Amino acid sequence: MRIVIDTNVLISGVFFGGFPRKILSAVVRQKIVACATPEIINEYEEIVQEMINRKQGHINREILSPLIKVMEIIEPVTHVRICRDPDDDKFLECAKDSQALYIVSGDKDLLVIKRFENVRIVTAKDFCEEYFSG
Repeated sequence: MRIVIDTNVLISGVFFGGFPRKILSAVVRQKIVACATPEIINEYEEIVQEMINRKQGHINREILSPLIKVMEIIEPVTHVRICRDPDDDKFLECAKDSQALYIVSGDKDLLVIKRFENVRIVTAKDFCEEYFSG
């Protein structure tokens, strides 16, 4: 199964745990395929660096390496203007181009869409309850 992980879920999983960490662990163990574009990877890295700077460097920047190493990186071809926050359209584009089944997000601008073509947009909690219960 392919999914796209929104930056807020990645940050929550890396720094705080809970359902987002359960998803990231499944990706690192290659139970789930997470897809991203180079633009999404850059956003992940920038936000993680900001979080590290706020915590004054107690976390190694390489924390993302195991995750990025197993992610499927795609070059986007689709261009959409759907989300009320245009910066989030990249997650929709990635999901369509990678044929992902889910975008896992905590972002209300994405969650309000609920479905984009064949892609369901769900919270980390909802994804875990569906994926890990079956």
